[in-house]
Amino acid sequence: MPDDVPTKPVLLTGASGALGRVLARSLGAAGWRLRLTDIAPFPDRLPDGATFTAADLGDGVALLRLAEGCGAILHFGGVSVERPFEEILGPNLRGLYHVYEAARRERARVVFASSNHAVGFHERSETIDASDPLLPDGYYGLSKAYGELMGRMYWMKHGVESVFVRIGSCLPEPVNARMLASYLSFADLTRLVTRAVLAERVGAGVVWGASDNQAMTWWRDDDRVTIGWAPRDSADPFAAQLKDRRSDDPVEERYMGGAFCAIGYSRPDGPA
Repeated sequence: MPDDVPTKPVLLTGASGALGRVLARSLGAAGWRLRLTDIAPFPDRLPDGATFTAADLGDGVALLRLAEGCGAILHFGGVSVERPFEEILGPNLRGLYHVYEAARRERARVVFASSNHAVGFHERSETIDASDPLLPDGYYGLSKAYGELMGRMYWMKHGVESVFVRIGSCLPEPVNARMLASYLSFADLTRLVTRAVLAERVGAGVVWGASDNQAMTWWRDDDRVTIGWAPRDSADPFAAQLKDRRSDDPVEERYMGGAFCAIGYSRPDGPA
């Protein structure tokens, strides 16, 4: 088996979502044995060697069955935008628990799709590292902060390894000034996930999910060296055309989380 292909099957939750489809296509093409799952049907042709099973993250028994024999779980499932707490609660909190229980039973590594929104209320004038405080910018970001904390607890208590990927803006290309800092290319995402699965030992590590964006930099000092990943792509070629593409909202423009920070914002004295 090639060195870049895991010896055991890999479970991918959220396989029908935008990033799930990217990973299913790229990892499947690399020869990975994938077990894909989502609450929604998989809209593409299944990669060779892959299976798809419709399942709700709230169904712990289904997750246990899907994870049986897997060496890693790529957890990209759940609500992926800011929503009311009750909509976040089931998929993003209870569902996460089911994923970690499956990982504990199988001794599987978890690659958790965390988010820049777990630290979204840091100001853009800052440069922060992976050890700086979690400052979620809404219920979605709060669920990602919770996920990182749950993963750390499962590492300390059960020895379940995790890589928390704080994804910035993973799109075909950046579309505004904020993404000159937060942009993550699909190819860099695939390479990051590959190394997160194949690295010899990761403990409970945090990696900023951003490409090599030097025109605007917010994030530094994470665990990328531990997993052996370095981004190859960059938002810098878009800097000239995007540097003035900003909103008129002072909250959105002040904080790293952007528009998510402004949703439901009600501080009477303005930005903190």
